[in-house]
Amino acid sequence: MNPSIEDVIGRVSLWKDRDVTVSDLSGGLTNANYLVRAGEDRYVVRIPGRSTELLAVDRANERHNAEAAATTGVAPPILEYLEDLNVMVLAFVDGRTMSSEALRTRENARRMAQSIKRLHTAPRFMHDFDMFRLVEFYLRVCDEHEVRVPEGFRDRLPDVAEIERAFAERPMPTVPCHNDLLAENYIDDGRQLWIVDFEYSGNDDPCFELGDTAQECGFDDDLRAVLCETYFDEATPALLARMDLHAVMADVGWTLWAAIQARISTIDYDFWGWAVERWDRAVTAFDGPGFGRQLDAVRAG
Repeated sequence: MNPSIEDVIGRVSLWKDRDVTVSDLSGGLTNANYLVRAGEDRYVVRIPGRSTELLAVDRANERHNAEAAATTGVAPPILEYLEDLNVMVLAFVDGRTMSSEALRTRENARRMAQSIKRLHTAPRFMHDFDMFRLVEFYLRVCDEHEVRVPEGFRDRLPDVAEIERAFAERPMPTVPCHNDLLAENYIDDGRQLWIVDFEYSGNDDPCFELGDTAQECGFDDDLRAVLCETYFDEATPALLARMDLHAVMADVGWTLWAAIQARISTIDYDFWGWAVERWDRAVTAFDGPGFGRQLDAVRAG
């Protein structure tokens, strides 16, 4: 059983002997998040969701990486950690939780790239992240727990392997990445875009970070080019193709994530509908005229 917020409140030393108020923070798709007020002080409490080990979440890795990310000033620090519950108390960021629509401007694309680039200067994260291996892990979970996956998923694994081979021909040095930068994981305080929630963080190809967040936020080709140019100081065909193929891989992997969540999660959300939506988008990319050109551009380097 996961702890309730009532179980947690009395154990946190930060507000010991102080009157506190608690309110829900909406938007989490895996965990339960709460805003705790103690006088003028505000904190965020993150309680992990159920069976998240089936989603390949490593809480020790998450904690280490969140602490490393905080040293860059672009992620909030962990103020207290309840080891036995994996409950995290974080500094509150006073700002606006972003949406895909709000981020779809050239200015915000540049700000996203600036925050991402700063995050990537963090001390090395505990583990590496590889979406190709994560897909294999998720497929085993689906088999072992009889989780349904979208029709034809395994038939397209040769396309997935083709992407991996192209990347292997032109490997890129890995950096500490968040790897799950949907819009709601950015918070705008008016000065910078903060980055939160490091469950899937690990050392990775920076183009996965850029491609994944572009996909999550619905960026068109122009905004993807702005993101790429701000990060790399150039937007070459090879870099843009690498981002786009990583965006496809994000859809492939998070399709399975959503399918597993549809089976195990208690959160009121249409995870299966999201799985089908992401898979349909991946299939469209595999079958599109640009897929072969993107592979060639990555191989060309």
